[in-house]
Amino acid sequence: MTSGVGSLEAVKQTMRTRWPLYLTSVLLANAFGAVLVWAFIQYGLPVPEGDPDGVRKTGLLAPVLVFGVAAAFAIAAAALMLRPVMRWQMRGGPPTRTEQMAALHVPLRQSIVHLVLWIIGGGVLAVMIIAETPELAGAVIVTECMAATIVFGFTYMLGERILRPVAAEALTEGNFDHTLTPGVGTRMAMTWGLGTFAPTIAIVLLCVTQITSDVKFSAKSLAISIVLLCGVVILQALALSMLTGSSISDPVRQLSQAINRVQAGARDVQVEVYDGSEIGLLQVGFNRMMDEAAKRRRLQELFGQHVGEDVAQRALDYGTELGGETRYVAVLFVDMVGSTAAAAERPPTEVVSLLNEFFRVVVDVIDRHNGFVNKFVGDAALAIFGAPLDRPDAPTAALAAARELREALRAVTTLDVGIGVSAGLAVAGNIGAANRFEYTVIGDPVNEASRLTELAKDHPGRVLASGSALYFADESEQEHWDTGEEVQLRGRRRKTRLAWPKPSSDVDPATD
Repeated sequence: MTSGVGSLEAVKQTMRTRWPLYLTSVLLANAFGAVLVWAFIQYGLPVPEGDPDGVRKTGLLAPVLVFGVAAAFAIAAAALMLRPVMRWQMRGGPPTRTEQMAALHVPLRQSIVHLVLWIIGGGVLAVMIIAETPELAGAVIVTECMAATIVFGFTYMLGERILRPVAAEALTEGNFDHTLTPGVGTRMAMTWGLGTFAPTIAIVLLCVTQITSDVKFSAKSLAISIVLLCGVVILQALALSMLTGSSISDPVRQLSQAINRVQAGARDVQVEVYDGSEIGLLQVGFNRMMDEAAKRRRLQELFGQHVGEDVAQRALDYGTELGGETRYVAVLFVDMVGSTAAAAERPPTEVVSLLNEFFRVVVDVIDRHNGFVNKFVGDAALAIFGAPLDRPDAPTAALAAARELREALRAVTTLDVGIGVSAGLAVAGNIGAANRFEYTVIGDPVNEASRLTELAKDHPGRVLASGSALYFADESEQEHWDTGEEVQLRGRRRKTRLAWPKPSSDVDPATD
């Protein structure tokens, strides 16, 4: 009982797929070939003058017999070849290599089966007719060959068209395969050969037989034969050309639409892979290109998060050679006060959470002033203005960022910092080894900003800047700062004049 229920469910699932439509097309292709043979024998085959109706009588039964036998064998062959495909579709998931090959090659293999069946059946029919009228041997053989090629062509073209979604699914979930798949050139040659060459050769042979043979056909019979063959040429060439054209134009149209979507800004664009021909290879290439573009975009985003968007873009534009260049930059250094004690007294997760909030505020403020957070060193951060992108107003931006950063960090509870700002000439570039380097700034402004940060931790405002940085800033920014005495910073020969932000109440709101 369970087996019967399972079989019934399998039949229901099969009926909801494209396989019933495919098998119907197989039967229709054979029926079309049988009708064509019957019609040509009955009305189009030129019979010698005074010939009895033996040929006509033979033509009534033989095509029906051939069609019946061929249809039975065709259905049996289709069922046998489709077993791996049906097993895969009922199971779900990616196909095995055997199942993928079966899904891709069913149309061509089925067409070859039909061609063989029609050659055998046509040979039997030709023997029967030639036994009645030997003079028609050439015409009969040409007729049977024409019917066999027509059935072969329509079976393949219709099958490839109908089973395209199955092939696309097999190629999407499996590896790309191009064996036993006719290419574009082969399909065009097949269309010409089946739709034009074969019927035209039949017309030529009829005319050659009439001219060179002692057997004379009636003018009416010969004319009917030629008219029928011309009709076959027109209809068959049109149908095959449309099927072949759609097999090429549909994926090209699909690719064109996908490219338009990419140009409009879409990112995760993929196309179905229809078959294993050059068209399928082009579709696979597009999908792989989009996958690689997504990986590169993700890598660029990660790269930008680690080194900054400006540095990442500079690396993409100019490469990553070691070395640097002299730049006038402003440097902002910010460091937490008492972080060592806090790390010893608090749980690690709480310390990490505090550091992340600290760095979030720093990055947000520095980005707002178009600066570049060059590195995080423990509980400190180094920000640069004027590199890698030139900024004539680097001191102004750095000083404004320091004032805003002081206010923003005050809002973070249990957090105290020192901020130092300096400006001057420094070397900016890629520093390190060939296989491991970073973009950074080296020079006196960096050292001075670091020393000012240490000093700022004991200053009431927690922010100190060098007099040189303030000197080169805009007048509007200078109004927000007070200057004081000169001090000798550790590790520096020259003294540094200190500057610090005025209290908020001392600044005119109209100029703030």
